[in-house]
Amino acid sequence: MGKKHISISEFMNALNQNMENINIRIFHFNPIQVNTLVLYDGTGEAILVDPGNCQSYEDAQLEEFVRQHNLTVKAIVNTHPHIDHIAGNNWCHRTFDAPVWCHEAGMPIYNKSYAYAMAFGLSVDEMPQPAKYLHEGDEVRFGNQTLQVLYTPGHCDGSISLYDAANGYVICGDLLFEGSVGRSDLPTGNGRLLIEMIKTKILTLPDNTNIYPGHGGLTTVGDEKLYNPFLV
Repeated sequence: MGKKHISISEFMNALNQNMENINIRIFHFNPIQVNTLVLYDGTGEAILVDPGNCQSYEDAQLEEFVRQHNLTVKAIVNTHPHIDHIAGNNWCHRTFDAPVWCHEAGMPIYNKSYAYAMAFGLSVDEMPQPAKYLHEGDEVRFGNQTLQVLYTPGHCDGSISLYDAANGYVICGDLLFEGSVGRSDLPTGNGRLLIEMIKTKILTLPDNTNIYPGHGGLTTVGDEKLYNPFLV
């Protein structure tokens, strides 16, 4: 029997019933449709994960949401340094006065962001230098929230996932998708390592852990164990 597909709105309604202490807003930005996340709680503190905004109307959407909810952005967190996931770093850094946090292993790619942007037809500003490097076992804290950093390379060097055990979700960038896995044919990609990271860092989490990938629909650890053909 195949997986039963539900809409994102149905998924989020069910998810919100189990996540009383955290709110997650998803934006789909730039032509590559990155899942840009705004995480916030009742304190008004927030983080932005993978700001892919690179057009003025995308900037406006993000700013309007942050202002409407009176959020204080504590940090901009990049799951990995590919241009579609960091295109909005500078705008967000300037607009919200927020530092960039990422893994230092991705800096060789991050520092070539302007060249990668031109190759993909994206318009970006010069990238701000990270204020903090995140490593395996570190914690990302904002408001009353604590996310554990998992180092999960394979898609590219410097790839991290963010796990919230209390609320039962993980943000995994382009490591794993609903029914698929991330590419490993780009610079510093490694297919064997990618599958190893998925199996040892993500699939070892509880089956009801919700997965926020870098693109596409949301899923769960249990569903990917059962239905992902790349993980058999």
